[in-house]
Formats: sequence, structure tokens, C-alpha cells
Amino acid sequence: MKLIPWRSKKDGGEIRPSESSTSITRFRDEVDRLFDRLFEDPFGMIREPLATPGGWAPTLDVVESDKEVMVRAEVPGMDPKDIDITVSGNVLTLSGEKRDSVEDKGDNWYHCERRFGTFRRNVQLPSYVDMNKVSAEHANGVLTIHIDKVSSAAPKKVTVKPAAT
Repeated sequence: MKLIPWRSKKDGGEIRPSESSTSITRFRDEVDRLFDRLFEDPFGMIREPLATPGGWAPTLDVVESDKEVMVRAEVPGMDPKDIDITVSGNVLTLSGEKRDSVEDKGDNWYHCERRFGTFRRNVQLPSYVDMNKVSAEHANGVLTIHIDKVSSAAPKKVTVKPAAT
């Protein structure tokens, strides 16, 4: 077994064996890189997919059936008038602003919290959706958007005939 010299980044960089790189060494290098990222920005890997200028974005479910593409967004506490939905080209854009404040008073205490932020999510749609047939509904903190498919995109069943001999 060979020992591999190691120096931290503070000591002037890492020493890595280039010619005797094994799968264990490559695995260790990858784990080291992940730990370095974790300690440099602990929430970076979690935050990146939903990063927006306001710091908040609703989670989305995109479901495709034979007749439509359905997009569900979790927007708890939001008023539907604060949500904008646009379709341009084959991109569905969901944007808005969340404003929420709680104020509670007692005899000798006061509690006030405010949460706000803007968001913007883009969803790439398939080319076979009908941009003129888009509808949306909001219930119980969930926004549901229905986009119909064009009729020519419906699956067609093909029967297989035996070959003539």
C-alpha cells in the first residue's frame, strides 16, 4: 500500500499522484471536492435549483397525459391576483410576488413577522401543446395550469399484421 502525501489548500495546494491514480483515489478526490463545497457554501447544493432574486420559488410538478400537460405549483398563502402566467414560444413562465405578514398583540407583548419575495419559474413545454388552450385554477394553495395538446399529438395505435409469405 502506498501512502499519498497530502497538504491542505492553506499549505500551498494539494499533492495528487497523477500516474498512479486508482479508482479509490479518484473516489476520495470526489468526496474531498464535495466536502470542500459543503464547507464553503453549506446550503449551496440545496438552494441552487430554486434560486431566484427574491430567494424563494414555488416547487413544481409537471405531469403529461395523453390529452394535456399539467403544471402544479405550490403557492401557499398567495392571492391568485399576485401570480402571472405567460406562454411565449414553448416556454411557460410563472412569476409573482409573495407578501405575508402576521401581527399579534397582547397586554405586554407584540409579535410581528413579514415574509415577502418575488419568484420566476420557466417550464420548457413540448412542441405539440396548443398554446391557445391554457387554463389555470387556484385552490388550497396549489395553482394548477392545464395546457391541452394538439389533436395530432394523441397516440395512435398501430396494429401489426402477419407478413404475407
